[in-house]
Amino acid sequence: MVQVLFKEFNSFLNSLIAYIVIGVFLTGIGLLMWVFPETAVPDSGYAQMDTLFTLGPFVFIFLVPAITMRSFAEEKKGGTMELLLTKPLSDWQILLGKFFACFILVLFALVPTILYYFSIYQLGNPVGNIDTPGIMGSYIGLALLAAVFCAAGIFASSITPNQIIAFIVAAFLCFILFTGFDSLSALIATADNAFLVKQLGLNFHYESMSKGLIDSRDILYFLSVIFLLLSCTRLTLGSRQW
Repeated sequence: MVQVLFKEFNSFLNSLIAYIVIGVFLTGIGLLMWVFPETAVPDSGYAQMDTLFTLGPFVFIFLVPAITMRSFAEEKKGGTMELLLTKPLSDWQILLGKFFACFILVLFALVPTILYYFSIYQLGNPVGNIDTPGIMGSYIGLALLAAVFCAAGIFASSITPNQIIAFIVAAFLCFILFTGFDSLSALIATADNAFLVKQLGLNFHYESMSKGLIDSRDILYFLSVIFLLLSCTRLTLGSRQW
């Protein structure tokens, strides 16, 4: 698994994908947080990072599939998939190596945003007047959300040799997982059933963690969705033996 991880990560660094994705993410979030008056922190009058944690997931819906779309699709199109599968590695080792390479790249894009926290910390009145536990929970939630999106992107890339199709399928799947259950719950008349459906979505658990309360149930939910998506990818890879 480690060999696949380093191979994938080095391939990201040797191409423009990593730099474009990180640059677009940081530029977009930076403009939203500091420049655009509708969402800029200085114009809001509050020392908070809600812009990052509210709009970040929607940015990830498009950026994460851009990272993962090549994972298996490129291998299939280039004819190297069969060579990769003949190596002394299990299917799980291969897909986990690719998954963690994509996930680490997304985390690299998140790390520079910590500077925003220290900037807003100093801008608070008094200095340090900021909801640090809530921000820590939001960062953990955003990282777990990115992991789910990476798993969804890996799955989409495993079902097609076309990177464009893999990107579209992954973006659609991420969007449905994040907002689909909320929209579905709004169509249900019974409040109890609507709340139950809403709990099945990523957004419900992401918002819960954004409040600063790290609940084991939320973490278990994210890990379960990741495992389910990776299991679907493993099933797709195993279909060659059918």
